[in-house]
Amino acid sequence: MDLKVVVLCVCLCTLAITSIEAGIPRCCVITSNNISLRVLEKVERWAVQQSSGACDIKALVLHVRGWRKPICAHPKLKRELMRIRMKMKQNKQKATY
Repeated sequence: MDLKVVVLCVCLCTLAITSIEAGIPRCCVITSNNISLRVLEKVERWAVQQSSGACDIKALVLHVRGWRKPICAHPKLKRELMRIRMKMKQNKQKATY
């Protein structure tokens, strides 16, 4: 077999594999209710996973500072997370006065 044909086949296979991986959504399979306050204070951003899309359950996806993988939390923890964020914001404002 010609070397150019082999290189072309390898390139096409690599392209096909990377495009397939990009099309598969990352979903939370289970959620956790037991997340410590320290971890919730380190949350940089979050997203709500809806059960109506490609994923089966509703979840709160938390991206924590210093962690590689996000945490899948129960959606009810969003209220607690918002309360912590408000306290942190108020403390930051008090510190600037």
